[in-house]
Amino acid sequence: MRPGNGGWPPGPSTSSPGPSASSPGRGGRRTRTGDLAPAHPFAVKHCGQIQWEPPSVEGPKGFPTRGPADGHICSGGIGRFSELDDPRGGARPATQVSAGQNHTFRRRIEARHATTDFRYYITRDGYDPSQPLTRADLEPQPFLTVPFGGSQPGSAVTHSGALPQKSGKHLILGVWTISDTGNAFYACSDVNF
Repeated sequence: MRPGNGGWPPGPSTSSPGPSASSPGRGGRRTRTGDLAPAHPFAVKHCGQIQWEPPSVEGPKGFPTRGPADGHICSGGIGRFSELDDPRGGARPATQVSAGQNHTFRRRIEARHATTDFRYYITRDGYDPSQPLTRADLEPQPFLTVPFGGSQPGSAVTHSGALPQKSGKHLILGVWTISDTGNAFYACSDVNF
């Protein structure tokens, strides 16, 4: 996982024994952004300024037609968080997950906002984890969407859904769309099926 953003890392937490995963959130708990925790909560080093501002990966909303530019999705297009876009040659720690398994995505929200939805995307088969994330890397539709209709979530949110049938290393992108601003929060989590 990549250290935090939005206070809500996309993080599946398995319902069976094994490592847990949260969502974009607090420092060091994600391989890129958020809180989808790898085996050790602070496994990712040298992650830049995001380690001090994990809830701050907020960029333009409208993903996938708008939003951060390709190659800058994990950082929300924020230059000072560019370390989140660096795939480190595909060597980022990844949370072990199982295809088809039901996961609960948990988010801690530090600044509550009126919310349109939470959407979870996953990379396509053949994804190259050594390259920065682009829209073409992602399946065209989210595998999980949780509509909020403009209501404000609490400080702790959980969403449950089955992970897609995948194998090998992939990336989960969580997008928390705010309804009353022009922004959304972005969080990338590296996973291994």
